[in-house]
Amino acid sequence: MLSDGEAYLMAGDTVEGWLPYRAVFGVVAAGTRHVMMGASQVDRYGNQNISCIGDWERPRSQLLGVRGAPGNTVNHATSYWVPRHSPRVFVERVDMVCGVGYDRPGGRFHEIRVVVTNLAVLDFATPDGAMRVRSVHPGVSVADVRAATGFPLVVPEDVPQTRAPTDEELALIRDRLDPDGTRAREVP
Repeated sequence: MLSDGEAYLMAGDTVEGWLPYRAVFGVVAAGTRHVMMGASQVDRYGNQNISCIGDWERPRSQLLGVRGAPGNTVNHATSYWVPRHSPRVFVERVDMVCGVGYDRPGGRFHEIRVVVTNLAVLDFATPDGAMRVRSVHPGVSVADVRAATGFPLVVPEDVPQTRAPTDEELALIRDRLDPDGTRAREVP
């Protein structure tokens, strides 16, 4: 569901779900959804930036703006999708905090579950809320992930390989969710 502007879930010409705008803020404040967002920058504690690169007063690049990131990360379980894992995205300190990480006060529903990239799945299951390697994708090593990250990661002694999708999950992705294969534009 889109939570601002038009609040419809569409399948072609069929409305599958409708959330009237007057009800949006009740959902936003209730901590009942799992939000998946992108990130232009993420730091070791899960602070996320989608607003600007460089100094706020005179940024090198202006991005989306803060949008709903503060409310999402404080009020809902949140995960991030990063299609190109690199030190430009995984930075020591984000240029502007849009999504709230574990080194800042969060709401009672604050939970950053995972960061999924083209190299690995990362989480924050550490005593201080620092980013940890949860699994590496097939053909990727922990060294590859470390080299593509701009800060030291927590790495458990034994890092498993990310599980492959089941045949049923692949069929759902290929046939129902993305029959045109648009996902290949982000991750070939």
